[in-house]
Amino acid sequence: MAAPLTPARRRGLPPVADASTRVLVLGSFPGAASLAARQYYAHPRNHFWPILGAVLREPLPELPYAERLARLRRHGVGLWDVIVSCRRHGSSDGAIREAARGDPARIRRIAPRLALVCFNGNTAASAAPSWCAAGCATLVLPSTSPAYTRPFAEKLAAWQALGRFLAEPPAG
Repeated sequence: MAAPLTPARRRGLPPVADASTRVLVLGSFPGAASLAARQYYAHPRNHFWPILGAVLREPLPELPYAERLARLRRHGVGLWDVIVSCRRHGSSDGAIREAARGDPARIRRIAPRLALVCFNGNTAASAAPSWCAAGCATLVLPSTSPAYTRPFAEKLAAWQALGRFLAEPPAG
């Protein structure tokens, strides 16, 4: 019997962050649909865009991708993943192998006003200690993945904490 093929090493998407970023939402690693589209949260059943749209009171799911990112930036929200490259068959976080993590210092240079890092699910949250050590407050949120079967309303209720943070005036 032949040995299973080792999947090719895949690189994730570049960070979406700039000097106005106050909140960074970190996923684990883009799924196959996102890598193919070169867009964060491209799987049509992922709840990310509907949830964040509700939190920010923006019609994010109906907008073209570039406009979604522009609206996030206006609200001071950035996107990235804790894993910048890995080997993986399919899209399951459980299949991730040989993960290389992103460097919090890189984002701190790009986004000096960064105050809160939100983790989209528990796989992403495994990186919380390195972000805390970089001086960021952290918040673990339920995964928006369609594989995480918690009801949409429960996910949205938890994600409202992000909206409450953004409603506060920036510190400093």
